[in-house]
Formats: sequence, structure tokens, C-alpha cells
Amino acid sequence: MIKNAEEIKKVLEHDGVIAYVTDTVWGLGCLPSSEKAVKKIYEIKKREAQKPLILMSNDIYHLLAYVDVIPKKGQQLVKKYFPGALTLVVKKNPDMTPDYLTSGMETVGIRVPDNAVFKEICEITPGHVLATTSANLSHQPSAKTYQQAKENMTGLADLIIEDYGHTCKGLESTVAGVFGDDIKIFRQGAVRLEI
Repeated sequence: MIKNAEEIKKVLEHDGVIAYVTDTVWGLGCLPSSEKAVKKIYEIKKREAQKPLILMSNDIYHLLAYVDVIPKKGQQLVKKYFPGALTLVVKKNPDMTPDYLTSGMETVGIRVPDNAVFKEICEITPGHVLATTSANLSHQPSAKTYQQAKENMTGLADLIIEDYGHTCKGLESTVAGVFGDDIKIFRQGAVRLEI
């Protein structure tokens, strides 16, 4: 499906930032290991330093190295909602997940979007994981179409990848933290979580 796989890989490997479709809204991302690219995302979005990025992949397996043990309740949510519009916030693995990604917090958000183009981008991505946020300027509406992503990110992102007809639904993911037996909803989004 994706025609410019080599270009995507090259941009990411050279501290670049890419914009892409997910199942919820358009995303902006880079390799988690590239502090330079992460800083670039904050600059592009004019994002507050205390707002962390999240990690996304095409498979939960690729995200496990970045987190501490996922509590039992978290595992149940993963089984039920991954892939899908749920971002799970759990304790991070500090050896793998640098502070520049998580705004110095001890937690990290992880998600596996349910979108064919995004999954293919992750296949191409070295390590199969992207540090990510939505493709818009802070406090502006999220991009919901390829056209909006181009309007928001042309001249800012290094590469805007076509959606090849695999559009997003336009509603942000639900963000829920799992700490031991406690579940805390930080944002109600596309997935309705009942606690």
C-alpha cells in the first residue's frame, strides 16, 4: 500500500518528524530514541514542556520494553481495547523510556491504533514504535483529514504520509491510567470506559 517506505525510514533515521493517519485523529511522530526529533515536535506544536508524548505501535509486544509491568486491570483493558482508541498510562521502564518523552514523569502512555496505514508505517519504522502526539498546533483542533493535516503541518513536519483511503474517525482516544488496582480516566474519548 505505502509507496514511499524507504523515504519514511530515511526521514525517521535522520531525526525527522512524520505526520500520519491513525484510527482516531492524525498523528505527528518520530523515533523515541531521537531526542532531537522529540524536541522538534514540541517546537512544531508549540507544546507545553510538561505535556508528555505517548508511544504507539502496531503491536503491544513492541511497547512492552518501554513499560514496567502492566497491572492486571491494565492487561484486561489491553485485551479488550487493543488495537483501538484507548491510550493506557502505566509506570514506565526508566531504562528504555527517556524523561524527554514523558516530561520527567514516571509514567508513559501506550496505544495500538486500529488503522491499516498506521500499521504499515510501524512495520517500516526501525523498532516499530513511534513517539507521538496529534498533528496540530497546541490548543487547536486535531487534524481529521489528510487535507487538514497538510494545512497544519506543511513546512513543519518533514513528511506527511497519505492515508490511501484509510481515514480516521475524528475523535481522540480515551486516556486511562492504571496504577495497581486503580483506574483513572484522564480523558474520555472514542472508547467509553465505565469504572
